Amino acid sequence: MGGEAFEGTQRDTGAKVRRQPSRGMYVLPSLFTAGNIAAGYYAIIQSIQGSVTEPWHFDRAALAIGFAILFDGLDGRIARMTNTTSDFGKELDSLADVITFGVAPSLLAYIWGVRMLPEMANSALRGQILHLGVFVCFIFLICGATRLARFNISINPQPRNPGRPGHKYFVGMPIPAGAGVICAVVHCFGGSPIVSPAIAAVWLCLIAFTGFLMVSNWRFWSGKEISLGGRHPFQLVAVIAVAGALIVLYSQYMLIAIALGYLVSGVVARLAYSWSRERRHHSAEAR
Repeated sequence: MGGEAFEGTQRDTGAKVRRQPSRGMYVLPSLFTAGNIAAGYYAIIQSIQGSVTEPWHFDRAALAIGFAILFDGLDGRIARMTNTTSDFGKELDSLADVITFGVAPSLLAYIWGVRMLPEMANSALRGQILHLGVFVCFIFLICGATRLARFNISINPQPRNPGRPGHKYFVGMPIPAGAGVICAVVHCFGGSPIVSPAIAAVWLCLIAFTGFLMVSNWRFWSGKEISLGGRHPFQLVAVIAVAGALIVLYSQYMLIAIALGYLVSGVVARLAYSWSRERRHHSAEAR
């Protein structure tokens, strides 16, 4: 009896040990995550310093978040390639994403797109726009944090509009892509803030819609089919090189085309799936 109790205690203890997350920190992927956080912190500082007379601060903030998207894409891939993944790294990466792709872009979106509106004859209207801007940008932040939390606890999630078998998709727009939409628009305007109430209203609609896409169950291309460690045809390497050169030379136009194109791709995929499902339903009824 005592032996059975002891063995049961051993099993329970072993189970607890197995459930305990690894606490080690691998330096290489954590350096990229640290760079992610540093870029987000720099973007916040630049957003606060920006103004109508000094718009380059907003542009610097947008570019900093853009570089953070690159860091975020590399740290996970490098961790998998070097077999240095850990629970600590995953948690640190999630916290970094909340700061860099949640807090920083929502602050940038508010200050650049709403806070810089000039004084109007109808001061009450301006105040209402400012309050609405605070609310919408906060919703963007909450949607991004919710998207991260859902991603962390999901096991093999399936989108509401499944794609081709064997291909991997994100369920909902990833938070770095949502932040990329904001930063691409800011960079396209060279950091010059919005000064028109009508354009500010359109801007808030875009932010709200981006937040909705992050918490939606719609599929978005994940890009996980592309492996940095695998062998690829020369044509693919050439296309990537040309795309990189175009981004460097015409960053204002290329980045907004990529960001909005990715956003639209999720919407088109959802509409196409709904249309095909409705067509199949009508065909079945006709039979």
